[in-house]
Amino acid sequence: MQSGILTALVFFPLLGAIFVLMLNDERATWNSAFVFSLVPLAISFYLFAAFDSREPGYQFVEQYSWIPQFGISYHLGIDGISLLLAVLTTILISLSLLYSAGGDIEERPRAFCFFLLVLETGLLGALLAVDLFLFYVFWEVMLIPMYFLIGIWGHGRKIYAAVKFVLFTMVGSFLMLVAIIYLVLAARQALGRLSFDLPLLYQVPLSETEARWLFAGFALAFAIKVPMWPVHTWLPDAHSEAPTAGSVILAGIMLKMGTYGFVRFAIPLFPAVAVQAVPLFLALAVVGIVYGALLAMNQPDLKRLVAYSSVSHLGFVMLGIFALNPQGLVGAIYQMLNHGISTGALFLLVGMLYLRRHTREIAEFGGLWKSIPIYASIFMFTMLSSVGLPGLNGFIGEFLIMVGTFLRSWPAAAFAVSGIILGALYLLWTYERVMFGPITHAVNATIRDLTGREIAVMVPLMALMLFMGLYPAPLISRMQPSVERMLAGVRIEQVRLEQRAHRRVAVAPLNRPHNPALETASVQ
Repeated sequence: MQSGILTALVFFPLLGAIFVLMLNDERATWNSAFVFSLVPLAISFYLFAAFDSREPGYQFVEQYSWIPQFGISYHLGIDGISLLLAVLTTILISLSLLYSAGGDIEERPRAFCFFLLVLETGLLGALLAVDLFLFYVFWEVMLIPMYFLIGIWGHGRKIYAAVKFVLFTMVGSFLMLVAIIYLVLAARQALGRLSFDLPLLYQVPLSETEARWLFAGFALAFAIKVPMWPVHTWLPDAHSEAPTAGSVILAGIMLKMGTYGFVRFAIPLFPAVAVQAVPLFLALAVVGIVYGALLAMNQPDLKRLVAYSSVSHLGFVMLGIFALNPQGLVGAIYQMLNHGISTGALFLLVGMLYLRRHTREIAEFGGLWKSIPIYASIFMFTMLSSVGLPGLNGFIGEFLIMVGTFLRSWPAAAFAVSGIILGALYLLWTYERVMFGPITHAVNATIRDLTGREIAVMVPLMALMLFMGLYPAPLISRMQPSVERMLAGVRIEQVRLEQRAHRRVAVAPLNRPHNPALETASVQ
């Protein structure tokens, strides 16, 4: 019997979005939206507690025929990889609503809550979809509310940033759609029927050329979403112009859809190509790590600094994914959660400062430790989490990624270490310029410290940073069986490639070019 709990998780926010549209009172709108976001949060906590950590496959599965003529089904499931990202989604949406109700969003709160809740449905649906058509629908649904969140409630060049975000993502989406259609047609030829069902598509035999092109279609779509260097240019604009809640969701969850896409689709659908592409992706990841860190160091704007730090941090996630071993992949998924929590918290803190000063220029601050000590303490805690201090969440993910990368390619690991050092350097330097020293602008001496609502928003995130840093076992135990299952296909392809390389080496002397000079020397 299918419980319907995943359907409730995905569509309850949409129900809330429709409900808030019918309200006229501003306070009732915020309260209702927050309550509707708490229900998916409670469901995700229940799923986390009830999840069988020994089972590597999908659990709480729901499958109904949807468009049988085209092999499309309403197929939802959750495994150890999607479970934790779903929990993170529900946490960040609830906290974003709680924060935004405190004065960050003053215009059109009803529409804001509507789009945020619709966005939650799109995000959760994409994470839980086990049918490629269903996944693509939710993938596209995510774009629309984020476009409006940036375009309506953003700052500065908000329209430019929103359009750029949509154009970049649409290009990737179109290529992925072409790849999906080709893959499904190949499935019909191989299996005798159309099907968008993911477990079936994993089994479709493809020629080497077909697999390479299809992998490229998926990989480019996901690389734009991550975003990987050099297709990252939409990110700083989107982050810096988006409202605080938009930046939190963008950094906390939407970027993870790219890395999740690699883990769920691109690599397991085309494992042989993924194995061959390891050097390319390791190189791109390392460049992204160093490039993002160097640009973050030179940013005069706090929000753009955090945005470029995301490029660097997500380079680590890609490094872990393409290490293609359990240590790297578990570390990458753990780092996805870390980045969502720590960077989401940093964007909230930058937003709180902007609410008070209406500027994000680092040069406008200094000496804030004296005037807003609670804010400064929480900023310090969050920054140390982002740096990867042992005992906090960032350390576990980075450590596992570095172990996995070292096992795969020690030069890549060696270059990536420089990103960790640069990350610590620019964050500590920023903290020094903002918090320490004399108060050079008189207004900084009079700004108020955090309100009770703002502290209530930050405390759950800080608790998660501490919990994940000190006791990672419950999270790792849930994701590891699914990771091992996903890597099984990769290992087979790795063995095949090694055997092929071994055979080439073995026959190489027979194919050596004819060299009369050597033969003459041998006779003499």
